[in-house]
Order: sequence, then structure tokens, then C-alpha cells
Amino acid sequence: MLLYVALGLLVHLVFFASIFDIYFTSPLVHGMTPRFTPLPPPAKRLMLFVADGLRADKLYELDEDGNSRAPFLRNVIMNEGSWGISHTHVPTESRPGHVAIIAGFYEDVSAVAKGWKENPVEFDSLLNETRYTWSWGSPDILAMFAKGDSGNHIFTDSYDASSEDFGAHDVTKLDTWVFDHVKEFFHAARNNQSLLSKLNGDRIVFFLHLLGIDTNGHAHRPTSREYSDNIKLVDKELKEIEATVKDFYGNDGKTAFVFTADHGMTDWGSHGAGHPLETCTPFIAWGAGIRLPQKVSAQNFDDSYLQEWKLENWKRQDINQADVAPLMAALIGVPFPLNSVGIIPVDMLNTSDLFKAESMFTNAVQILEQFKVKMTQKKEATLSFLFTPFKSLSDTKQANILRKARYYIKQKKYDEAVLLCRELIDLALRGLAYYHTYDRLFLASNVVLGFVGWISYASLLIIKSHCNLTRGVSTEAKNPSRLLPYTFVAIGLFVALLLLIQACPWTYYVYCLLPLPIWYAVLREIPVIQGFVTVLLTFRPWCFLGYLLLFILGVEVLVLSFFYRYMLTAGLVAFAAWPLITPLWTRAKRTSLSWILFCFLLAVFPLLPVVGREPDIFLVVGAGLLVLLLSLFVVTSVIKRNDSFINEELVLHLLQMLSIVLSVCVVYGTHKSLLEKQGLPLLNQIVSWTILASSFVTPLLSPPVLFDRLFSILLASMSTYLLLSTGYEALFPLVLSCLMFVWIHMEQETLQQSVVSCKQKVSTIQFACNTDMTQCRDLYLDDIRRAFFLVFFLVTAFFGTGNIASVNSFDPSSVYCFLTVFSPFKMGALIMWKILIPFVLVMCAFEAVQLTTQLSSKSLFLMVINISDIMALHFFFLIKDYGSWLDIGTSISHYVIVMSMTIFMVFLNCLAQMLTTKKLSLCGRPKSHIT
Repeated sequence: MLLYVALGLLVHLVFFASIFDIYFTSPLVHGMTPRFTPLPPPAKRLMLFVADGLRADKLYELDEDGNSRAPFLRNVIMNEGSWGISHTHVPTESRPGHVAIIAGFYEDVSAVAKGWKENPVEFDSLLNETRYTWSWGSPDILAMFAKGDSGNHIFTDSYDASSEDFGAHDVTKLDTWVFDHVKEFFHAARNNQSLLSKLNGDRIVFFLHLLGIDTNGHAHRPTSREYSDNIKLVDKELKEIEATVKDFYGNDGKTAFVFTADHGMTDWGSHGAGHPLETCTPFIAWGAGIRLPQKVSAQNFDDSYLQEWKLENWKRQDINQADVAPLMAALIGVPFPLNSVGIIPVDMLNTSDLFKAESMFTNAVQILEQFKVKMTQKKEATLSFLFTPFKSLSDTKQANILRKARYYIKQKKYDEAVLLCRELIDLALRGLAYYHTYDRLFLASNVVLGFVGWISYASLLIIKSHCNLTRGVSTEAKNPSRLLPYTFVAIGLFVALLLLIQACPWTYYVYCLLPLPIWYAVLREIPVIQGFVTVLLTFRPWCFLGYLLLFILGVEVLVLSFFYRYMLTAGLVAFAAWPLITPLWTRAKRTSLSWILFCFLLAVFPLLPVVGREPDIFLVVGAGLLVLLLSLFVVTSVIKRNDSFINEELVLHLLQMLSIVLSVCVVYGTHKSLLEKQGLPLLNQIVSWTILASSFVTPLLSPPVLFDRLFSILLASMSTYLLLSTGYEALFPLVLSCLMFVWIHMEQETLQQSVVSCKQKVSTIQFACNTDMTQCRDLYLDDIRRAFFLVFFLVTAFFGTGNIASVNSFDPSSVYCFLTVFSPFKMGALIMWKILIPFVLVMCAFEAVQLTTQLSSKSLFLMVINISDIMALHFFFLIKDYGSWLDIGTSISHYVIVMSMTIFMVFLNCLAQMLTTKKLSLCGRPKSHIT
């Protein structure tokens, strides 16, 4: 069993990692020459304001009284500068948003492994190219742009990370800290000759990172008064900062101002995905080099924002977030960031047409150089007869476009030059994408080949070792020809030689060579395949097709549930009808009614809104009270069994009930304290962490009798889950567990009706560390249903409350009982455990099903893995690299989720076995449980 688990884990880890080589590789290349506009810039200095987490609609719209929340910025829009919406890309997080604004490219997902704090790859940014940069704000953001500053020209001033407290009385202090320090900086500079001389130079950037709005959005939601008040505060302080800077420089008209945001935020206070509320951020620019407002009579946009914001008469100019970097570089005359893929919005510039044309020409050359380097790298790493160049942008066409654009500029045909350069940029960007995905089809084909091979091999293992379908059919055959291993070795050497000649990364060897031993193992089982086909031919065709269609329908329902959560409801309703079409209804009517009831109750959850949108702490308290009532009922029934429950177990049970009471009190107390802006009470924090730690131990103190142990696991899990809940999801594991308890009884009843005799009652079964393999039986068609039920319940645990239906379902408020100071790894670990709790409950229940039905753990594990792999292969073919960023991100995340579930299943299976079979003693010695 361990060998199969290790092999399966290795294969799936490779399949999981392949997606990062195929879709998530870094887009950066190195070796380009810095390029800048060869004309005097309009500005000597630039002030960049990034309001973290600010939604475009909350800044631009009028409040209920018809007044602007940001009167200063609204005045800028109408009288001083240009404005629009900056469209961000997923993931809509702080780090990639700032990288796009300041470095001009969309960061790959590998940065998430660093918590968006460190630089997984080195990149150039606007700040690197300045003469001096001063920045104020969060240490998480400022540090990554100052990293590696060898020229000692980037200066940072940040508050302590502990200040980022979601439960603080007033989080606007994060912004007032920045503004106050900037004012003090300019005041002190008047009396510091060295600093004054630096400030009077050119190519200077002042970067103000404003985290208060994002923190208020997470803590109180973007629809709250706190969020709106923070916008008003920032607007007021911006006016004062502008006045301070203009006064310091004597109103010389050489300062450009840019105000934008890294990402938006959903109504429920989260971000990370591609909802328009997250991807639409404000962009306002004014000052030196920025065009004044343009009055228009009509504007064509797909949305209705202009009418809602009462700005339909002021020209709106939308940009991509990466366009901000080249715009700022052109304004102050510094080289464009080397890896920037942004395009200068020349319509926003208040400069000569020559400057616009030269800037766009420089922009085109800078992006074209990235294309050339990428093409050269790929060409050098590919055999000449296998290399296929990007035909839309040949060397000749590049030279012709550049020559023609330069000719237009000399002839003062600036508009034509700008259009031609934009065409070249579009072609270069398409070429970059082409070479970035050059090996995608090759790698994907190998992964699919490995997938199909593994599914085939796992199926053959089930048929050969744990299935009676081939009994009576001769599987005797001659040993496989010696030619077979030699053939596979020759193929492997040939493939390895090709990869070596092309200097491919070592991961390519893994993806290309892994399918070979898998398919070799499959082809060695030709006799088993022949025997299985022979048995299949004995089935009636309509019966076989019926089972096949039913299986395909079940898998499709699972796949569709990733897109439409209500498909889980449809599946659970279908499950509810299961006893009605079997003898179960007549043999075990009470159990069948319970099954139908809890199937319908669980079916309600996928129809409810995603968790986090409507927090309701009273539902959490209500869930805790229901658990207590259920516990009292169980304790009462157990006490009546005087011979089966001794004092030690009773004390443990009461302690777990006390833990539930404490969880309810902590949740209510913490919620009340945060509402009153008194922060997280220390006592509540200590109790929360204690309950979390004890939840891993208390189930191991309970007797290993099946239902006693499962109920102890439920109480331990619920005490932690309540602390991590904000609304109706607190009821979910309770209803899910009740259905799992009934499922165990249902499977026992089903098995008693089959040809397999099962004399032992469920109430007397104990979990054992070592299962007696002699008691395991062969597989039947009904066992495929059991495996499907497990996968379906795991998917339901995944998406039942929408916990990770998308990245933006993450709600920081769910961890406020444990901590309120921003800590991505601690918060992520707590959220991950919350997500895993329903998984653990399902897996523990399935351990019981496996035990009661005398099912081989290896065969069942392989069946479950096969069903999951068929889903994963399905999602692999659905992966997109075109369309909206939301579609692309969703398609990739679905594959990652299924593969993660498959890999986690191994971990969850081990965890469930430990929780169900291990036994600790309060008194230092094991106690026997009398039944």
C-alpha cells in the first residue's frame, strides 16, 4: 500500500508542478538596453499616490446627499487633469498591483509563495531609474522596490508591521502617519542643505503608499462609513500635500501628480480575483505634462459608470495598470522599466506632438527589444529544423516599421508615427506571448500522455488485485517480450538526447520521461487487459452503456459544480432519491428518512451566497448552541449505557462541550469588542489558540469505538470551526457530519443486502490501527458508487459554502478571534485549516464506511484517485490562455484545486487514520472500552 501511495503521490506532484511550467513561468527576460525619450521631459519630479484597496466607484460616485467623497480630486478631474479607470489584472493583490504600476509588467504567480514580500525574480522598475526616490508607507511594499539598491538613491520610511491591525480603533492612522511624515520631511529639508540640493535636482519620485483604505475595507467592508471617511481623509490630505510641495518648489510648475490604486475590493471586503469591483481602480493625473480636462458631449463605454458618477461631460481615458509606469517615465525623462509591457497613453500628455511621437517610438523599441531577446533565447534552445518563428513580426518587418515611423517623425506626421508605433507594440506583445508559450503544446501533450497512462495503470491494479470480474478468465500468458523494455529504454534515451541538445530545463526531462515507465507498466499487463475485455463482452450492451453513461453523468456534475455551485444541490437531491429506488426504503425506513432529510438540508448550502458577503455572528452562536444540544442528547444516551462509558470518557466529553461554550463566548465577545473598536481582547486570543491546539489532541483521548470517536472528532473540529466562522458556514460542518453518520448506517444496510454477509453491528465496531486484510472482500459495482460518493462529498466540502470557490472568498474577519495584525502566512494557515475541517470530517466518516463494509483501503483509494484524475484531465483540457483574465485565472485554478485535492487526499487519509485509530490516555495508560 505504501508503495502505491508513494508512487501515486510522486506522479501527482509532477502533474501538479507541470501547470506552473506550462502556464505560470516568469515572463521576464534580461539583457535589454535602457531606453528613454530623447527630449527634455515636462516634469522634474513626480508624486505617486497609491491608495491600497480603493475602488473606482467609491472614489468617483456621489454620496447619498449628492456630494463627492473626494472634493479635491473631483475638482482635479473637472479643472486640472486627466482621469479614467485603471484596469488591473488578476491576482488583484497588493504586490502584483504595485509591480504593474511601478515596473510596468504583470507579475507571475510564483510571487505568492513569498507572500508578495520578496522578489522571486529580479526586475527593473521606475524607482531604479530615478536620480532619487523617497517613499513612505507599508514595509511590505516599500521593501521590495528598495531591495538591491546599490546606488543608495531609494530612501524608505515605513511604520512597524504591527501597526497593520484590522482590529485597531482607528486604522486611518496608517495614512495620517504617511502624510505627517511627508510634511515633516519637506519642512526639515528647508534647514538641511544636503537634502535640499538633492530635492532640487531632476528625475525625482516621491512615492506615498496609503494602506488605510484597504485595512478599513477588510475590517468594515467598502460600504461602511469607516471606508468612506478614510477616502475623505485621504482627499483632504492630498490637497495639503499638493500645497506643501508647490510651496516648497515655489510653484515652478515642474511637478507631476499621479493618484491611483493597486486593486479594488468586493462588497464583502476581499480581493484577489477578477470581479470588476476588484479590477476597476481610479486613475487621476495632473500637474506638469498632464493634459487639462476635455469637455465632451458624449462618450461610448460598455458600462454606465459615467452617468452614475455624473462625469459624462468630462473625457474619461481608461488605461491598463501597466501603462502607468511608461507614462511616469516619460513625464520625468527616465528610462522605461526594462520589462515594462505598458503603452504610454499619449492622449493624456500635455506636450508637443514631437514629444508624444518620440515617446511612443521609444516605447515601441523598448518592448521590441524584449521580443528580440525572447526570440533569441528560444531559437538558441531549439534545434533549427524544429524552430518555428513568429511570422507576423519578421526581422524585415521590424526594420520596415521602425524606418517608416522614423520617417514620419522627420516629416512631422506625428499622428501617423504614433499609430505605426502602436501597431509595432501590439505585434511585439503578441510575439512575446507566442515565445512565452512556445513549449506549451509540447509539455501539455506529455502531461496528458502521463495522465492517461496513470489512470490506465491504476485501473489495471484495481482489476488485477481487487476485482472478481476476471475470475474464471485465463490471464495466463507468456512473459512480456524482452523487446518491450529495450524499446522503452531506447525511446527514453532518444528523448533525453533531444532535450540535452536543446539545453532544456531539468523539469522537461521529468515531464517527457515520466510517461515511459507508466506506459511500460501498463503494457506489461496485456493479459489482464485481454481478460477484462473478455468479461466486458459478456455484459449486455445496454446494461454496460447505462452504467457508463451514469458514470459520465456523475463526473460531469462534479466538473460543472466548479462553475455552478447549484450543481451540488442537484447532486444531493439525486442522492436523496437513492434509498427510494432500492430495497433500503423497506428494510431501513428510519435510516432512509434521515438520509433524505440531511441530503436536503445540505443541498441548501450551495444555494446560499458565498461566505463573507453577509456576516452574521448570531448564526455562529446558533450553530454552537445546536452542537451543545446534540452533545447533551449524546451524553444522555451514553450515560444510559452504564456498561459502555466510564468516568474518564465522560469527563472528556464534558470538557469538549465546555470548549464549544468557550468558542461561542469568544466569538461573541470578539465581535462585540471589534464593533466597539476596542481591538482583540488578549484573553479571547489566548483561549482561541488554546482551543485550536487542544482540538488536535482531545479526539485521541476518546475510545476508539466507531461512533464515540467520530463524535469526539466532530466536537473538536466544531470548537475550532466556530472560532473561524462569520456566518451561516458555521452550520455547514454540523449538517455535513450528520449526513456522514447516516451514510455509515446506509452503507452497512446496503452491504447486508448484498451477497457479502456482515454480522457485526455498527455500534460494536472499533477502529483498529492495522486492518485485517483477510477480512477485505473483492470489489463490486456498488463500490464505484461509494468512491463517487466520497469524491462528491469532498467537492461539497470544498464548495458547499464557497470558501474557496474563488480567491476573493477569503475573508480576513474569519481569523479575528486569533489575530488582527496583518500576517499573510498565519492568516493563510488558519483559513487553510478552516477549509480542511470539512474534508477531515468526510475522510474520517469514510474510514468508518471502509471499515464497516470490509473494503480494501488500497482499492478504494485507487478508485477515488481515478475519479479525481478524470476530473483533473477534464480541467486540463479546459485551461484557457485567452479571453478575460477572470476566465484564464478561473480555468487554471480549477485544475490546481482538483490536483491539490488529489494530493491532499493522501495527507487527509493519513490524518483521518491517525484521528480514528490512535488512543491516548489521560492517566498515562490506555483504558479498555467495554462493549
